[in-house]
Amino acid sequence: MRVRRLIARLRGAGSRGIAARRRGVPADAGMNTAEYAVGTMAAVAFAGVLLKVLTSGSIQGALSGIIQGALK
Repeated sequence: MRVRRLIARLRGAGSRGIAARRRGVPADAGMNTAEYAVGTMAAVAFAGVLLKVLTSGSIQGALSGIIQGALK
């Protein structure tokens, strides 16, 4: 049993992969779509917050001042 676990870890499967192989199911069955969905939602939420911050009056004024100062 220890030899199997060692071989599986060396191949990158880990203990979850061993259990899944015994059942005949891939170790990450059904997880890829959920991970992409969560990552996409996080990116959209971050973009929304960033848009709201950058379009606020005080930030626009500060960025304008930085750009005008750099151009002088």
